[in-house]
Amino acid sequence: MHKLGISVYPEHSTKEKDDAYMKLASSYGFTRLFTCLLSVEKSKEDLMEEFTAFTDRAHELGFEVSVDTNPEVFAHLGAKPMDLSPFAQMHVDIVRLDGHFDDFQDMAITHNPYGIKIEFNGSSDTSVDHLLRHGADIHNMTVCHNFYPERYTGLGWNTFMNFNKKWKSLGLHTAAFVSSNNENTYGPWPVYAGLPTCESDRGLPIDVQVRHLLACNMIDDIFIGNAYATEEELKSMSEVDLTKITFKIELEKGMGKEEEHILYDYLHAGRTDASDFFIRSSRPRTDYRVTKIPYRANPQGVYQRGDVVIVNDNLAHYRGELELILREIPNDGERNLVGHIPSEEMIILYLLEKNPDFMFGFVR
Repeated sequence: MHKLGISVYPEHSTKEKDDAYMKLASSYGFTRLFTCLLSVEKSKEDLMEEFTAFTDRAHELGFEVSVDTNPEVFAHLGAKPMDLSPFAQMHVDIVRLDGHFDDFQDMAITHNPYGIKIEFNGSSDTSVDHLLRHGADIHNMTVCHNFYPERYTGLGWNTFMNFNKKWKSLGLHTAAFVSSNNENTYGPWPVYAGLPTCESDRGLPIDVQVRHLLACNMIDDIFIGNAYATEEELKSMSEVDLTKITFKIELEKGMGKEEEHILYDYLHAGRTDASDFFIRSSRPRTDYRVTKIPYRANPQGVYQRGDVVIVNDNLAHYRGELELILREIPNDGERNLVGHIPSEEMIILYLLEKNPDFMFGFVR
């Protein structure tokens, strides 16, 4: 089950603003919260008192709280891999290790008696497989990627996927970050270009970022890295169907009711005997053996990548089949053009070629 999360940075904001944001996100079904102690400079006593109150307020709103740490943060709090009592006193649910200790301590920390989950850095070649072979408790371990404030430094997609293949081969729960496009957002440091995990997601509409990460089938939970996202962004994320790959579609005018039914009311699945020219969703054909789909003329001489077409009466044996164009084919009159994948969603189409179940049910 996928979960959505927000990030909050109390040292750069106010209690009132953070509380209002947490309440708003909770109302849209967000249940994970990421925060960071790497840049906090308060005394141990002040930090623990204020952070405990913050964590308790987050819990009251239904959030699971993950805090980013490293060995320096541990030393400041008086914590050790063998003693997580300061984090337990602050009611932390997950301790993320941005930096790590030695192999033995990284293994031993997963056996803490407080039930605090240990979250490893998913964007580095951490030897988690070695830790598991030497006794780490996989039931108390998760993985969360980094975010990247500096433009052009986010993970390349192939690098991101190679890391994910490793984590999933080990059976680990994963998380990654998308980025709000709201003005003047921030994270732990004064950099304001967004906080995504993958560079290819930076600047895209936030729901597209979410659906892109979902489409890779490797990420469980998705956080907004920067604060604060707009209510519109929170709402758009909450409306994403987290169980399927979904597209928006730019519709052609004049589409008939049968075409609309095929487009929206089927879970489409590309055939395993795949063509290089289009993804074929053949399931609707069985319902359209006799039901007519009249030919609709359009001036487009060539169908291009991202066009969505439905076979019409001129090729009756295949009538009703939905096809998502991957390579140019001529418009020979046997297919009606019903719409186009928006340009910013073409990155999802690339993933669809390898993972063929999809729907157009995100927005009509």
